[in-house]
Amino acid sequence: MRRDLFDETHEAFRDSFRAFVRAEIEPYHEKWEAEGRVDKEMFRAAGEKGFLGMAVPEEYGGMGEPDFRYNVIISEELQRANVIGSGMCITLHNDIVLPYLLTATTHEQRARWLPGMVTGETMGAISMTEPGAGSDLASIRTTATPDDDHYVVNGSKTFVTNGLNSDLVVVAVKTDPEQRHRGISLLVVEEGTPGFTRGRRLRKIGLHSQDTAELFFDDARVPAANLLGEPGTGFTTLMRNLAQERLALSVSAISGARAVLDWTIAYCRERTAFGSRLSSFQNTKFVLAELTTATEVAQVYVDHLVRRHLAGEVEAEDAAKAKWWTTELQQDVVNRCLQLHGGYGFMQEYPVARAFLDARVQTIYAGTNEIMKEIIGRSIDSPARGDRG
Repeated sequence: MRRDLFDETHEAFRDSFRAFVRAEIEPYHEKWEAEGRVDKEMFRAAGEKGFLGMAVPEEYGGMGEPDFRYNVIISEELQRANVIGSGMCITLHNDIVLPYLLTATTHEQRARWLPGMVTGETMGAISMTEPGAGSDLASIRTTATPDDDHYVVNGSKTFVTNGLNSDLVVVAVKTDPEQRHRGISLLVVEEGTPGFTRGRRLRKIGLHSQDTAELFFDDARVPAANLLGEPGTGFTTLMRNLAQERLALSVSAISGARAVLDWTIAYCRERTAFGSRLSSFQNTKFVLAELTTATEVAQVYVDHLVRRHLAGEVEAEDAAKAKWWTTELQQDVVNRCLQLHGGYGFMQEYPVARAFLDARVQTIYAGTNEIMKEIIGRSIDSPARGDRG
């Protein structure tokens, strides 16, 4: 399928990042999968090559290039190489953490944090989920109590991506525990903060090289100067930035689905059964026809939303639709492609097996797909919708 989303500059960027993945990630991916985290030297190398913080203004050391299509290319290339676990430290940093530091910060905060976010000296993370609160953010219990020029933070977080390697964590806290959404604020907690500790590396069924951890706050003293925005505005900020996060996941999902489909088509052309290539059997043709059509249709929709995002026009329900549809499609593609591999699909040395495990979380994080349907349903039921198409 021909796409018209990118121009020559984007494709030159793709070539550069593909070369970076080949040199700096692929040779070490298996090692990092076994160790449960990447070497931060790779992350710093990404900064040196210009693959971090592209949207950061030049006055803070960035390229001043907010074009989200560069983020899309990074995600597509990581999926194509089947190293998304090792590369997720980059996509989370760029797609999810950085927008908070670009839109909800003062000049002093940007000058303090953004240069390191560009060079790779500072790896970002975001911490919302708690042991007893997942998609229901209003139920978080981690508190931040004012004390002179600090906040005293108590509580715990879990499922934190970049949880071990990060140098800076955007943490959702309750500055007013009596309130639900209106009591949520965002604090930036930096490495070395007294009372802030990292727990164990969580063992997952997939994405092994992407470090996921627990975080603990025991009377952690965080400077009040690290508050993002005003107290009580955290939930609004989270909702605003979750649209891009969910769009980024849609990009990752459809890229992952297309990569698995490409590997499977190649496998079916080479593998024989009963003296014929697998691709010559009617069942194989029908399955591949269905999956090819579905992924191409979904790709068109995602590319459409990327364009709308560039114009600042993507709304919460748009991103929810894309996140739900593409991640469910990815599950279907990976599952059916694994079946076409037969017994080899169950072997970890085959890329489809790893993709099967790595992709499973896609329907869960950034809000489960059940929550996505709730968001979409509310928008349909809203009187403000009118005749909007």
